[in-house]
Amino acid sequence: MDFRSNRLTVSEAKEMDMVRFLSDLGHEPSKIRNNDYWYLSPLRDEKTPSFKVNRKLNRWYDHGLGKGGNLVDFAILYHGCTVAELLQNLSGNFSFQKPFTRQPLQESEPENKIKILRDFVLSSYALLRYLQQRRIPVDIADRYCREVRYELNEKVYYGIGFKNDLGGFEIRNPYFKASSSPKGITTFDNSANEVIVFEGFTDFLSFKAIHKHEPEDRFDFVVLNSVSFFETARLFMEKHNAISLYLDRDTTGQNCSRYALYLSSKYKDENSLYQNHKDFNDWVVNIGKPQKKNHKQKPR
Repeated sequence: MDFRSNRLTVSEAKEMDMVRFLSDLGHEPSKIRNNDYWYLSPLRDEKTPSFKVNRKLNRWYDHGLGKGGNLVDFAILYHGCTVAELLQNLSGNFSFQKPFTRQPLQESEPENKIKILRDFVLSSYALLRYLQQRRIPVDIADRYCREVRYELNEKVYYGIGFKNDLGGFEIRNPYFKASSSPKGITTFDNSANEVIVFEGFTDFLSFKAIHKHEPEDRFDFVVLNSVSFFETARLFMEKHNAISLYLDRDTTGQNCSRYALYLSSKYKDENSLYQNHKDFNDWVVNIGKPQKKNHKQKPR
């Protein structure tokens, strides 16, 4: 087939050599064992190679994301593009679009160094003050969060703990953002037809505060706790008739939303609601506040 006059099909793109494709992107294997090529993940920041390509099968798997597939699956994640854009621009050099932004390392220390000592009802003044600053009512936070005492580097700290389905905690205080093992998603199954999806738990709490007078079982909810768990959440999300995404408006969140819209018409991106803010909670915090003016603009 003459690729110069005909655009690649999906099946042809899938069969392109994955190792060579990664090399063209500037990613070389850290080690090679038989047919397995191991890389530092192109999709995340990491120090130990956990992204594997089996060259015989021409398939990849990212152990940190819990996701794998063919070249097309990888490319739309890496570039944050649609399949149509990929096929249109795939020509041996993939410089047409900014690559998918790697996941920032949000934890100040590796999560396996954090040891939860105990958890109890929210009571510390600093944490209650932090919730007030985020415009999250304490009675809402009490329903879904705990105050946790945890040990890190032989010192004891405290924070707001939001538990995931595996028993680990997302931990927040005014100065620190961390996670305890095991990391995972948090789901709330009310047997509803629609599921609402958030990236972080402060967005979820803000949504619950705004809709506190609505029936509890109107929606199901997923808090990803990191967009890297999007694939993990798909089984729960896609059993619903409608999936509303309230992800962050940074590059990573928007690319994830685009990927979801490609997957199924069930997904709907709701971030236009808070288009001038970084996330849903930031929008809630600034409701009623005057927008910043452009001081360079001449007065009328």
